[in-house]
Amino acid sequence: MTPDPPQLPAPPEHRAYLPAVEPERQITDWGRSERVEGALDKTLYEFLYHYWFRVSVEGIEHVPAAGGALLVSNHAGALPPDAAMIAKAIKTEHPRPRPLHLTVEHFFKGYPGLSMLVQKLGGVPAHPANVHRLLDDEEQLVLVFPEGRKGTEKLYKDRYRLRRFGRGGFVESAMRARAPIVPVAVVGAEEAMPVFGQIRPLQKLTGLIYFPITPTFPWLGLLGGVAYLPAKFSIRFLEPIPTDQWGDAPWDDKGLVQTVAEEVRACIQEELYDMLANRKSVWLG
Repeated sequence: MTPDPPQLPAPPEHRAYLPAVEPERQITDWGRSERVEGALDKTLYEFLYHYWFRVSVEGIEHVPAAGGALLVSNHAGALPPDAAMIAKAIKTEHPRPRPLHLTVEHFFKGYPGLSMLVQKLGGVPAHPANVHRLLDDEEQLVLVFPEGRKGTEKLYKDRYRLRRFGRGGFVESAMRARAPIVPVAVVGAEEAMPVFGQIRPLQKLTGLIYFPITPTFPWLGLLGGVAYLPAKFSIRFLEPIPTDQWGDAPWDDKGLVQTVAEEVRACIQEELYDMLANRKSVWLG
């Protein structure tokens, strides 16, 4: 067998085109990139948070400064910016900022470019084993949207009416990790990119999970805030619900799991109604 020829150094005139060494770059086991996340944070997120959505935050002290915790929020809009704004609120307002991991649907795997970006920004495939590892083993903050795609498909006429929170899988994950559940209520996302209808034929043609009719072209939201209407965002973090108060294996009681899930849903729904009742303007708050 002929040995491979030795790798010769690049000619001097080509060295300028070689990728630079980046000793400061950090990528976690989940594929999260501080470099990519930091670049997006300093540009797009900073603009959206402070100048476009003018986010106001209440109850940030309810987000634990250490240990695992599961944040549970409402979710809506054609291309919802709520996850990014919740993460930015923790980074900006919390006395001890912490990274936030977001569980995402397996739908993203079908779009290599988008799936790679979501992963670099802290997205983790929605699976109980992943949530448990983040909460229990790594003691991280995890954000889940139990409404799932039902929330993002919701029409404007049904705004701020929460869909069913699945089968309570998020409660079971929090119970197994003995991690508190922090309910989060978000107002503004449903007006930032409202959905007035769904085009089912185009949904099947494109393979997207939905193809909404919205005043702005939703995928431009990845490139700049101008794709969103400038609705004022209000984020309210509610008092944590401990999950270590129901014995040794409360997750085996499916009735209890479903009851707690419904209580979390009702808590967020009540806060949304209160926030809406006190909001004077969609655009000014």
